[in-house]
Amino acid sequence: MAGFLIALISGALMSIQGVFNTQVTKSSGIWSAGVFVQFTALLVTLGIWAVTERGKLFQVLRVEPRYMLLGGVIGAFITYTVIRSMDTLGPARAVMLIVVAQLAVAYGIELFGLFGVEKQPWEWRKAIGMAIAITGIVIFKWK
Repeated sequence: MAGFLIALISGALMSIQGVFNTQVTKSSGIWSAGVFVQFTALLVTLGIWAVTERGKLFQVLRVEPRYMLLGGVIGAFITYTVIRSMDTLGPARAVMLIVVAQLAVAYGIELFGLFGVEKQPWEWRKAIGMAIAITGIVIFKWK
């Protein structure tokens, strides 16, 4: 149950953050906003780290394979793409497409066992669920 609630909070926070970041770009620029977002995230995470996990910071450098350390680089492009999509499509449409893309990529990662994730078998019900989600986007966007 905790994982379910945390996922709901995560989705809500991502939507709110996207709107906030998009508004910030109107008085600066997209990359300036990205720098501010990433810098403030650094400050918050450093503060939480200092209180909860002191001494473990450089253990992340032991991760294998090394490309797993690219999460921050990906995060910078996530910030950019969320801002651009919300600016051009509006929050609701952008988030629907983002969520469907997340779902499709996550299912592909599971299907093929990519990035160290345990490989999962194909399931028609998951494919049908994805098709329903895509249909929902078409209906939502329909004028």
